[in-house]
Amino acid sequence: MAERETLASRLGFILLSAGCAIGLGNVWRFPYITGQYGGAIFVIIYLICLVLIGIPVMVMEFSIGRASGRNVADALRLLEPEGTKWHIYGPFAIAGNYLLMMFYTTITGWLLYYFFSAISGRFEGFDAEKAEMFFSAMQSRPLLQTLFMATGVIIGFLICMGGLQKGVERASKAMMLGLFAIMLVLVLNSLRLPGSKEGLEFYLVPDLERAMEAGIAEIVFAAMSQAFFTLSIGMGGMEIFGSYIGKEQSLTGEAVRIVALDTSVAIMSGLIIFPACFSYGVNPGSGPGLLFVTLPNVFAQMGGGRIWGALFFLFMAFAAATTLIAVFENIIAYWMDSHGWSRKKAALVNMVAIIILSLPCILGYNVLSSFHPLGEGTQILDLEDFLISSTIMPLGSLIFVLFSAHRYGWGWNNFISEADSGKGMKFPRWMKIHVRWILPLIIAVIFIKGYYDIFSAM
Repeated sequence: MAERETLASRLGFILLSAGCAIGLGNVWRFPYITGQYGGAIFVIIYLICLVLIGIPVMVMEFSIGRASGRNVADALRLLEPEGTKWHIYGPFAIAGNYLLMMFYTTITGWLLYYFFSAISGRFEGFDAEKAEMFFSAMQSRPLLQTLFMATGVIIGFLICMGGLQKGVERASKAMMLGLFAIMLVLVLNSLRLPGSKEGLEFYLVPDLERAMEAGIAEIVFAAMSQAFFTLSIGMGGMEIFGSYIGKEQSLTGEAVRIVALDTSVAIMSGLIIFPACFSYGVNPGSGPGLLFVTLPNVFAQMGGGRIWGALFFLFMAFAAATTLIAVFENIIAYWMDSHGWSRKKAALVNMVAIIILSLPCILGYNVLSSFHPLGEGTQILDLEDFLISSTIMPLGSLIFVLFSAHRYGWGWNNFISEADSGKGMKFPRWMKIHVRWILPLIIAVIFIKGYYDIFSAM
């Protein structure tokens, strides 16, 4: 077997892992729920949840990857005690990567289309009604959506085909650095808008009245869920990057840096969105409507809106593309490690496969629009998102935690030995009881409530 590739630098590892974590949830969910649930009050609770939930699971994924030097499907088999069946989850984790791409590629295509629309001036003269019509018209055209979706998929796989260091790592570094540079420019622009102060106050000033209206229990659960889902944990995305690095640095410090980057993007997104929306009297919603209806309306009214709109959708395309590349790399690594395929073969076969698998999501808005899998008004995208976000991610995280913390799996001592190898921050020993007993309970509650919420609404 050929020698396995490794990442060239620590910066490449951090930016690649952060690129996998940073995505649409940072932009179309975090700012909205922060404003809704009391501003800084929610942010503080969210940061606590990141420490107690997100970082431990990420460190465990990295540790499993680095100790095994393999993809998630092989890693559990290599590290599990003889006679146990932890490896059964491996194929489900890989399936989760495909499932995520079945709708994430479509949204990436939308972002590419909006970038070209913004830069060509198509949003000029828009109001809320025209922005809504533009979005609906795009969704009603399956060939247009397929063209832009396939463009994103092909670019992503061509980058992966260039190799781990020269393709994936190099492209992720450039995109992530470009993403932060564009965000900084957009933040400075939003902060100089007239009326931006009101947006900042709504977003970041602690508001006990809003928090009490929502209810502390609801805020805590929203913070737990956001901390859990924002990091793309549970399906082996972080595990594969752990398998590409050496033991020079301890893994807890690396996880903290990656979570800090992810959180900074989420907070900066709000600094872009809320001042702009309040400045132009537009209500900032959540979800796809925020990106594809609300913000084009804002940019249409803004001086130089053509440039600012194009920059915003370029930033969003970078955020989506880094996630695509990271997940594609995980898929390619599985076929290379477990089936002996060459990188080129794995990339080309999966390029075609994911384009085909992405079609149901696109068709759900037109040809198959009468199909409402989770109740009236839901689309195929909602079903795919539910299966990955509310099923595979929480179950996978639960398996990683139990595997790493209990003697019936890989075990606490093996996990700590791997996590703490190298220079830097060590995994806190006081967390042993937390990760063994409390964290699995928290993940189980998130899993159960996810199912309860979706089926109680049907």
